[in-house]
Amino acid sequence: MSVVTANKPRTVLFASLIGTTIEFYDFYIYATAAVLVFPRLFFPTADPGAAMLQSLATFAIAFFARPVGSAVFGHFGDRVGRKATLVAALLTMGVSTILIGLLPTYAQIGVAAPLLLALCRFGQGLGLGGEWGGAVLLATENAPPGKRAWYGMFPQLGAPIGFFLSGGVFLLLGELMTDADFFAWGWRIPFLASAVLVGVGLYIRLKITETPDFQKVLDSKARVKVPVVTVMRDHRRALVLGTFIALATFVIFYLMTVFALSWGTAQLGYTRQQFLLLQLFAVLFFALTIPLSALLADRRGRGTAMMLVSGAIAVFGLLYGPLFGAGSAWSVGTFMVLGMCLVGFTYGPLGTLLAELFPAEVRYTGASLTFNFASILGASVAPYIALWLGTNYGLEFVGYYLSGAALISLLALFLARGLMPHTTRA
Repeated sequence: MSVVTANKPRTVLFASLIGTTIEFYDFYIYATAAVLVFPRLFFPTADPGAAMLQSLATFAIAFFARPVGSAVFGHFGDRVGRKATLVAALLTMGVSTILIGLLPTYAQIGVAAPLLLALCRFGQGLGLGGEWGGAVLLATENAPPGKRAWYGMFPQLGAPIGFFLSGGVFLLLGELMTDADFFAWGWRIPFLASAVLVGVGLYIRLKITETPDFQKVLDSKARVKVPVVTVMRDHRRALVLGTFIALATFVIFYLMTVFALSWGTAQLGYTRQQFLLLQLFAVLFFALTIPLSALLADRRGRGTAMMLVSGAIAVFGLLYGPLFGAGSAWSVGTFMVLGMCLVGFTYGPLGTLLAELFPAEVRYTGASLTFNFASILGASVAPYIALWLGTNYGLEFVGYYLSGAALISLLALFLARGLMPHTTRA
C-alpha cells in the first residue's frame, strides 16, 4: 500500500479555492465583456440588438465545451489522479483567457476575429469543465468526518470571489480611463492579468498530494478503464437527476448576472458603472451565504438544504418582474441582494451533493459531467431565453422561467433521496 503525506487542511482549502477563483474570474470577465465590449468590437456590422445576441451566442459556446472538458479531464482525474489533472485544467483555462486579451478585433482582421473569439471561448469552457469537479473532490475527499459540506463550499466560494474580482477590475478601468481608451485597449487588461493569477494557482497546486479517497482507489486497483463509459452505463440515474438538481442554481445565477447586467444597462437606464456597483454589492451576500449554506447542509443534510432553497427560488421567481422591473435603485438593489443570497444558499452545498452521487472510482467524471450538463440546460441559453422573454412578454415571464426551473430541481431532489450512499465520510 502506498504511503502518501497527508495534505494540510489550509493547503487543501486554499488550493481548491484559488483554482476556482481563477477559473471563475476568467469565465466572468468574458461574461462581462460579452455584454459591454464584444458586441461593439467583434460584431460591429449587426444592429445593436443582433450584435448583443451574437455576442451572447459566443458566451454560450463554453457551456457546450464544458461536458467535453468533464469527459477528458474526468478520465485522467479518475485514472491518473486529481492533482495532475487540476494543473492541466487550470493551464487550459488560463491560456485561453490570455489569448482572448491578445486577439485582433473585427476592424483589424474581419470575420476571423469572432471566429477566433469563439475558439478561445471553447478553450475556456474546456478548462472549466475539468476544473470544477477536481476542485470539489480535492476539498471533499480530504474532509474530516461531519465536515464534507463545509470543505466542499471552499471551491464554491471561488465563484463570488472570481465575480467580485472580474466586476471590480472592469469598474476600476471605467473610472481610470475614457471610453475611447477602454474600447481601444483597456478591455484587454482583465484578460491579460489572468496570467498572474494562474501563476499563483499553479504554485499552490503543485504542492499538494493525492486525496485519501483516490489513493484508496489506487491501492485497491479499483480504477475503471474508461470512466465516462462506466458513468453512462452504471450511473445514468444519478447523472440525469444530478443534472436537474443543479438546473435552478445555474438559471438563477445567470439571470442575476449576465441577463441582469444586459437588461439593466439597455432597458432600465443604468450606466455600466452604476450597475456593476450594484452587482458587486450584491455579490458580497452571495459570498456570505455560501458558508451559512454549508453549515445548514452538514447539520440537516445536503438534500434537505437544497430542497428548501429550491422552493425559495420558485417563490423569488414570482417577484423577479415586479422588483427588477420597477427600476428604482431601492427595488433593483433589493432584487439583487435577495437573488444573490439565494444563489449562495443553492450553490454552497451543490458540489458536495453532486460528488456524493458517485463512487470514488468515477467521482471526478460523474460529478463534472453532471455539473456541466446542468450548465448547458440552465446557463448556456439562460441569458438568451431571458432576453427573448423579457423583450417579447415582459420581465414577469423571465421570473416564471426561473420558477419553473426551481420546481424541476425540487422534483429531482425528491427523486434522488436514496442516491447518496457513495461517501466514506459523513
